[in-house]
Amino acid sequence: MNFQLRPFKESDAESLRHYANNKNISDNLTNGFPYPYTKEHAKSFIEMASNHDPIQIMAITIDETVVGGIGLHKQEDVYAKNMELGYWLGEPFWGKGIMTQAIGLMVGYGFETFDIVRIFGRPYGYNEGSKRVLEKAGFQQEAFIKGTFFKNGKFFDEFIYGIRKISY
Repeated sequence: MNFQLRPFKESDAESLRHYANNKNISDNLTNGFPYPYTKEHAKSFIEMASNHDPIQIMAITIDETVVGGIGLHKQEDVYAKNMELGYWLGEPFWGKGIMTQAIGLMVGYGFETFDIVRIFGRPYGYNEGSKRVLEKAGFQQEAFIKGTFFKNGKFFDEFIYGIRKISY
């Protein structure tokens, strides 16, 4: 399936709200990704995503309709040469290979654009699809931490996957 990565636009608010308003998506992300996901949430997110220079968060679009998002988040202090990868995709598009390709594009963009050596993702232990997509995109499991995440009143395991620009 053909898709594009591009910066978010104000006009994306309704399609962003449409696909982001899904408990199955929210349950696999941080508490900063609400459910229900309103048009006001979409507008605030687009404003935040548009304030980075260079762009760190991209829309995943099909025929100019936002169906997901992917971003790299700066780290600080001793982690300054790392960025955390975050991503989500509208449920109708799961299992079509879009996210594996989007992650590959974002990793290339990240290593070319930012002064970093490592990109990492932290999926929930039960999220086999997210772990699999990271592995298909070339990430390697670096760690497993039991009961780290606290979401919806329960503790969940954390996996850490990373990909490096250079090896040591």
